[in-house]
Amino acid sequence: MKRWQLEQMQSLPLELKIKKTILRVREYYEYYNGEVYISFSGGKDSTVLLDIVRSVYPNVKAVFIDTGLEFPEIRKFVKTIGNVTWLKPKIPFPQVIKKYGYPVVSKEQSQYIYQFKHAKSQKTKDTRINGNKWGRGKISGRWIKLINAPFDVSDQCCNIMKKNPAKLFEKETELHPIIGTMTEESNQRLSKYLISGCNSFELKRPVSKPLSFWKESDIWNYIKTKNLPYSKIYDMGYKRTGCMFCMYGCHLEDYPNRFQKMQHTHPKQYNYCMNELGLKEVLKYCNISYEDNQIKWEGIVK
Repeated sequence: MKRWQLEQMQSLPLELKIKKTILRVREYYEYYNGEVYISFSGGKDSTVLLDIVRSVYPNVKAVFIDTGLEFPEIRKFVKTIGNVTWLKPKIPFPQVIKKYGYPVVSKEQSQYIYQFKHAKSQKTKDTRINGNKWGRGKISGRWIKLINAPFDVSDQCCNIMKKNPAKLFEKETELHPIIGTMTEESNQRLSKYLISGCNSFELKRPVSKPLSFWKESDIWNYIKTKNLPYSKIYDMGYKRTGCMFCMYGCHLEDYPNRFQKMQHTHPKQYNYCMNELGLKEVLKYCNISYEDNQIKWEGIVK
């Protein structure tokens, strides 16, 4: 698919997007004779995905991965949904960061930094500093200092905490995932969509991403139009509702960022991640604000 074709689909009215998404879901469901499941995080995107899939196939199982890092409001909301299987990772987050490193900046940059620090060949080190022959694959100049940080940085957290439990579940059940990601969320997701489209049958791990051409505004319009229940964490001002202690993209957020909000809305979890998990030192080293000294906190209500 070409970029302009994606842009055309993104500009479609909501009702047409719903119909196209249902077509992608039907295609995937029928291809695997109904041996599919919905990856359900409890966030707004997967909530919309769940509603659409079950409007066509009411008995499709949903799977929630209980990493122990979710907002309490997310966990509470997931418990209100029927036919959900809860999975847990084999290794808890404190052990993951101790063994591999912290998830900071982005998956791509944390991967490059980890690979540089643990490279077995000089070629890998050179590529991570200078890029390949096209100038790609290098650590950003802004974050090059992280190779000398007094802590490790790694992209392994998502693999261990989320992807591995899902893959084990798929191996044991032979079910195939339907995921609620969108191309506008990252360049990586955009690139994969332009290559494979919504349904990637040819991949080693086949996956359906039938909301790929949606935008965030479509998600909220669907929720409002359908009067669909959603986690109240969004009404507390949070736009990102994944793992509470993940630092990916935090440097790009406007004030108040996720940790400045958490200081007020979830002080217990804030204290734990800053002081016991050591996020304070990581954020400080990266020059990312993590404290909010306002005396009064009113939050941001959607």
